[in-house]
Amino acid sequence: MNSLLLASASGTGFPVLTAIVVLPLIGAALLTLLPATRPDLVKQVAVLVSTAVGAMSIWVLIQFETGAAAAGFQFVDHQSWISSLGISWTLGVDGISLFLVVLTGVLFPIAMIAVDEHKDLKSYYAWILVLETGCMGAFLALDLFAFFVAFEIVLIPMYFMIGKWGHGDRAYAATKFFIYTMVGSALMFVGILSLVFLTASTTGNPITFDLQTLAHSQALSTTTSRWIFLSFAAAFAVKVPLFPVHTWLPDAHTNAPTAGSVILAGVMLKLGTYGFLRFGIYLFPEAAVYFAPALITLGVIGIIYGAIVATMQKDLKRLVAYSSIAHLGFIIIGMFALNTQGLEGGIIQMVNHGLSTGALFLLVGMIYERRHTREIAKLGGLQKSAPMLAAAFMVVMLSSVGLPGLNGFVGEFLILLGSFSAHRWWAVVAATGVILAALYLLWAYQRVFHGPAEGDNATMPDLNVKEGLVLLSLIGMIVFMGVYPKPVLDRMEPAVDALITHVETNVPRFHEPTANHLPTVNLADLNASEGAAASEGSGK
Repeated sequence: MNSLLLASASGTGFPVLTAIVVLPLIGAALLTLLPATRPDLVKQVAVLVSTAVGAMSIWVLIQFETGAAAAGFQFVDHQSWISSLGISWTLGVDGISLFLVVLTGVLFPIAMIAVDEHKDLKSYYAWILVLETGCMGAFLALDLFAFFVAFEIVLIPMYFMIGKWGHGDRAYAATKFFIYTMVGSALMFVGILSLVFLTASTTGNPITFDLQTLAHSQALSTTTSRWIFLSFAAAFAVKVPLFPVHTWLPDAHTNAPTAGSVILAGVMLKLGTYGFLRFGIYLFPEAAVYFAPALITLGVIGIIYGAIVATMQKDLKRLVAYSSIAHLGFIIIGMFALNTQGLEGGIIQMVNHGLSTGALFLLVGMIYERRHTREIAKLGGLQKSAPMLAAAFMVVMLSSVGLPGLNGFVGEFLILLGSFSAHRWWAVVAATGVILAALYLLWAYQRVFHGPAEGDNATMPDLNVKEGLVLLSLIGMIVFMGVYPKPVLDRMEPAVDALITHVETNVPRFHEPTANHLPTVNLADLNASEGAAASEGSGK
């Protein structure tokens, strides 16, 4: 039996996952009742609510059962919602979604605390809390209708955050973001309805939107499954974003407020990569295997393209935005290697990217608040006036490059290891992205922080206590993930293995080697053969 289909209701009877999803929405409603003349109180309530959600996500992490139980869904909360249509409120967390939930719970309060907004705070913090509800709901939903609702909710608050609190050509950036993602989501909605109703008509069972039931049925023909997979893939590719539907991302990042960029890069982009993993591969294993070479190709193109374009950027924030396209390409090639190392590397790199790129956007925002410019040519010598900020930027930048001992190395190593065993030549090409990342990030660091400090650069204030503590918390997680990733890998590996077993069960000849694949090596058989050879040698 596929252990991914087993759900265990861990912990107490308290519906902690429902509380994680609903509490930010309640907090947003509460903010609308507070007086606008008390901006300090508005921020305190928003931070308190988001911190409570983060604390609950950490509690779930602590209580999460390891071992075989980690392959199934835990803390499951199931309630009938629209019974006539088979729609339910079903939430659950496994080793694949666990650390994305924790990442969301940690980054939202950090973004609120680190960045001070000064315009219409009630609406600003209310939209952030609504955004947190949508992100948590998408990561926890085990019902396709509930997932789609959460997946769509995030568009509205991010649209207003960019359009109202952003910079530069913010209206254009917000509209472009909304149109791109809405078109992709519309295609996915058609795919969801097709999957649900065609499965019901084929099996003769009642209509259901339950993820596990639909994944287990595998009732559709190969051609139908491939077309529906493409409808899901369109929505997820835009959200990642994959080349060539990536053009909304640099504009959105460049014009978004700092907190919006942190949340967009750290959490929202993961809805696309997580969607491929949880819904694309799980619901349509044969189609995922069939389209894997194409998606890996797009991922590799994104790695090289994003790195080259990032090197040419004059705006520091836009440079970091293009680096996200390159890093997310790595995640895609890891996931569609469809082996344990690649999938684990892809998942851990989702978390790593959220920490590292989120911290980079925070640091760029701190520089902008002090210098009111992000143009690299107008910066320089900042290390002399702000040595602590320069040191923090260096550590975070090196983690993004993939320096051993920091979190980025672990994810990139596993991704390249997994992708090399599946598509060796694409892995070799993708590895050049690591070199290019070092080129554009180190070059940007040199131009911004080294050299002579002139004018306002010579007097720029260094980090204050609040900023230092926020960055210290992120750097602490970056170092921990780089030095000791074992607790993370131990919790995600059973779920990853269960997903691979699900693919093997539903895709005949999945492990047959091809011209682009290395033969699969069973370590147990290898050890046994070595032992036999040693025994034979000792007997001669």
